[in-house]
Amino acid sequence: MKFVRKLYDWMLHWANTPFGPAALFLLAVAESSFFPIPPDALLIALALGMRAKSFKFAFLCAAGSIIGALIGYGIGYYLWWSGESAFSGIAEFFFKHVPGFSESVFYRIQSKFEIWNFWIVFTAGFTPIPFKVFTISAGAFDVNLLMFLIASTISRSARFFLVGLLIWKYGDPIRGFIDKYFNTLAVVFIILLFCGFMFVKYLI
Repeated sequence: MKFVRKLYDWMLHWANTPFGPAALFLLAVAESSFFPIPPDALLIALALGMRAKSFKFAFLCAAGSIIGALIGYGIGYYLWWSGESAFSGIAEFFFKHVPGFSESVFYRIQSKFEIWNFWIVFTAGFTPIPFKVFTISAGAFDVNLLMFLIASTISRSARFFLVGLLIWKYGDPIRGFIDKYFNTLAVVFIILLFCGFMFVKYLI
């Protein structure tokens, strides 16, 4: 927990540097396409440091996440297959190194796309479910790009602007609450992230 606390304090300091918005944008891009950690923690840290810019940070996070979703789609569409049905080296790398992403999960997601289409992308974008698993799979299975883009834009924007709104409206009480219950909140965050990976692995 001491390490997590230091990480939290480190993220907060970005709010007082010119690099904070860029770091948030790049993390959001990476999280939607290959990076396992969601950008919400940095968004909260930056918005708490500059409450008046909460919506600007939310916009940067949403924009980066949507661009990252398109990058993930591109990875799936252009780089996932090495033959008619054989996985490429990049696909094998993701299966081995990205938490929650396995060959069996990949094929189960295909059936979910066929049934739920828009809603499976929206749900993955708005919840702690690892979004990159769905962005890459959408490209690999040639899911309709316009539908994918609309679902990603709505879900990611709603998620991050909701965070921005809460901090803009209740910034000081939220800061005090986080400072007081940080250890508990850190555990809850990790549990939610873990549950998202487990949901993809065992329930999809």
